[in-house]
Amino acid sequence: MLEDVPRDPFADDPNDPSAAMGALDDAEPLTAAERDEAITDLADVEVFRSLLEPQGVLGLVLDCPECGEQHFFDWELLRGNLRQMIEKGQPQVHEPAFRPDPADYVTWEYARGYVDGVIDTEERH
Repeated sequence: MLEDVPRDPFADDPNDPSAAMGALDDAEPLTAAERDEAITDLADVEVFRSLLEPQGVLGLVLDCPECGEQHFFDWELLRGNLRQMIEKGQPQVHEPAFRPDPADYVTWEYARGYVDGVIDTEERH
């Protein structure tokens, strides 16, 4: 039912506060190299999750070059961001993690090293 769909309170408002953010559809498409990199990253995240989630890891922590702070991403948010990058050329807007416990997250480098260690161990046996 249409009554159940929330209406944008700023629809058609020339003073819409989100206008400063720019239109989401204005993103430039990724280059072929950027798209390939995002597809590789998505595959990496799937492998990281399959090996690390059973160990209690909730996601990855990434250093933000823009603000200099760490951002905590759970597995689903990472997957969604990468898929949106591939499809639309930019990540989805999201809320930061609420009071994340840094012990529940690992860096990309740690995840990559963990996967490499698992592969090395399996190849030896």
